[in-house]
Amino acid sequence: MSDFLSHPLPNIPKSDLPKVVIIGAGFGGLKLAMKLMNKQFQVILLDKHNYHQFQPLFYQVATAGLEPSAISFPLRKVFHGSKNVTFRMAQADHFDPKIKRLYTDMGYLDYSYLVMAMGADTNYFGSKSIEETSSPMKTVSEALYIRNKIISNYERAINIEKEEDRKSLMNVVIVGGGPTGVELAGAMADLRNSVLPKDYPELNFRNMKIVLIEAGPELLGPMSKESKESALKYLRHLGVEVMLNTMVKDYDGKEVKLADKEAIQTQTLLWAAGIKPNRIGGLEEDNYAPNGRIFVDDFSEVKGCPGVYALGDISLMTQETYPKGHPQVAQVAIQQAVCLAHNLHKIEEGKEKKVFKYKDLGSMATVGRKLAVVDLPFIKFQGILAWFTWLFVHLMAILGVKNKLFIFLDWSWNYLSFDPSLRLLIKPKAVRPSEEKAMTEER
Repeated sequence: MSDFLSHPLPNIPKSDLPKVVIIGAGFGGLKLAMKLMNKQFQVILLDKHNYHQFQPLFYQVATAGLEPSAISFPLRKVFHGSKNVTFRMAQADHFDPKIKRLYTDMGYLDYSYLVMAMGADTNYFGSKSIEETSSPMKTVSEALYIRNKIISNYERAINIEKEEDRKSLMNVVIVGGGPTGVELAGAMADLRNSVLPKDYPELNFRNMKIVLIEAGPELLGPMSKESKESALKYLRHLGVEVMLNTMVKDYDGKEVKLADKEAIQTQTLLWAAGIKPNRIGGLEEDNYAPNGRIFVDDFSEVKGCPGVYALGDISLMTQETYPKGHPQVAQVAIQQAVCLAHNLHKIEEGKEKKVFKYKDLGSMATVGRKLAVVDLPFIKFQGILAWFTWLFVHLMAILGVKNKLFIFLDWSWNYLSFDPSLRLLIKPKAVRPSEEKAMTEER
């Protein structure tokens, strides 16, 4: 029998309070833990990282605009002084709803309430070759890897004599026309147009292609028509080649094969084409929708599984206003967490629970320096005012005063000088085989 099946997770404080075990410290899981802090619950928060990652700004780490530490916040610091919240760095394996027990790679935990908030991972739509050769961006580690890869490519390209042989190193192809893909493309175009030529004057950046590929007919699918059209116009003005209605068939690490179009030579394929919910064992197949999301009721409780809840990207709550489920965005997870915190109190008090109702606060995307698109419930606007709005909203959402200050200073310097100073190629030293599991992140 495996170790995690045979012993409890050690050093968990003993308590007579109802035990809420939360899997995942993303937007939903962390918000729920913070709402239950210093309340009449024992809260155990689990995550495979010991920090919260601010995903909307991953692309700025990948394009040397921000330090990884600026968008990461240590979880233990969040709960300094809290008497009822315990954090453990562990990975959930499966749970047994009959005996209310969760098994992790560090031992098992018994729970009164189990909350799954594991988020989503990259969806390669079944292509093993693309999974093995492209670069996703769902963690800080992956964003840092992309930064290293891009800088490494130019350091290699400058040592290649023939211009033709450099093209695959210099070209960047991004797949996925959602906010991540659009923001990545805009940031890469800004680097190519204004920064990289100063670093590598020997290279001809007019030959560098930045290609954004989208399988559908338009960018930024859920946003307004004005925002979609503006984003496309801004990207083309920056020199990004946008391919709509284009399917990627395959990628071998050097050439992107397209359906009905000419292949593109590149050694950098950035994959932002979709997400798939993370899973743990313990649920039946009929608990899952065809897209992998977990069916939950109006209170975020997993259908047919009392005391087990799912929040955010992994959950599928069908309501009259959202018959296909809510969008997989941070605000949904945060609002579901707030509602669940309220309902857990009501359950313990024996009172009526509150039905979750999503309040759409709007959506936005930045498209390079001084360009963005914003859709709010009461107004839609684009351009430099949208860019300043985007900066303000994301700055306020970052955890920690120090992180806010660092990001504000970085953004201010980049705006005034447009010369981000983080173009450092810091290669991690090879890890000993005995330390590989502890010191590296699984792909």
